[in-house]
Amino acid sequence: MKIQLNSSCPFNLDFTLCCGQVFRWDKKDEWWYGVARENVFKIHQIDDELEFENTDEIFVQNYFGLDDNLPRIFSQISKDEHIKNAVETFKGLRIIRQNPWECLISYICATYKNISAIKQMLLNLSKKFGDKICLDGYDFYTFPTSEKLSRATIGKLVECGLGYRAKYVSETAKIAYENGFDFERLRKITCEKAREELVNFPGVGLKVADCVLLFSLRKLEAFPVDVWIKRVVLKYYANHFAKEFIRKISGKNSLTCSEYERLNSFGRIYFGEYAGYAQEYLYHYERTQN
Repeated sequence: MKIQLNSSCPFNLDFTLCCGQVFRWDKKDEWWYGVARENVFKIHQIDDELEFENTDEIFVQNYFGLDDNLPRIFSQISKDEHIKNAVETFKGLRIIRQNPWECLISYICATYKNISAIKQMLLNLSKKFGDKICLDGYDFYTFPTSEKLSRATIGKLVECGLGYRAKYVSETAKIAYENGFDFERLRKITCEKAREELVNFPGVGLKVADCVLLFSLRKLEAFPVDVWIKRVVLKYYANHFAKEFIRKISGKNSLTCSEYERLNSFGRIYFGEYAGYAQEYLYHYERTQN
């Protein structure tokens, strides 16, 4: 199947899948293969046309956020030359609408890990606890449900390379499964209230919660702060903070909750209702310039 894209509202598949927001996609020759929900599908882009197999147009439109009005978003977040450069360099990058459960576990696993290590952990989890699906002679695996992960021993989770994160994944899975936690419900409440619920899960701090809000719950005002965004702030936006605060966070690797909240609040106020898009463009731009 094919979708003809609107050239006035850009989409770039490679930028979207390579920018570090999602971890279970691989490019094989011209095609990207990924597992979303209970299905594996493949997709590629030629100019303003998307071709895909093993899924439908409605899913593709929603999953890749093709209804997001990028020109409007760009006009809202383009507050200075640095963000304008990031937008111009990676124009067409979209925020993916991931499955909230998978997104939550993915970002618990992502703590203090690089992208290749995260991908390997999630592949190991899916191989051990998910279901195998084949497409074009390749093997893929669904992401394990909260029920399956709740029944996994800590030892089995550690075997997947999770380390200390195994305990957090196990406890989070048990809470989600035993309480029948409805992640979809979080879409219908405010960003602040959804965040308050997410940080109640073991291993979920402010940054993990903000990533789940942005990358799976359509809270486009969320502004996750990691080491790259901190670096961006120090290099380009330090004049928005007191010199003492900048000096303090410059000399340490991690942020306290209050320091995180200060950077997060700046991003949300400065960039506005689409701060999450600004975050992802700045994040990817900074990573690729070094």
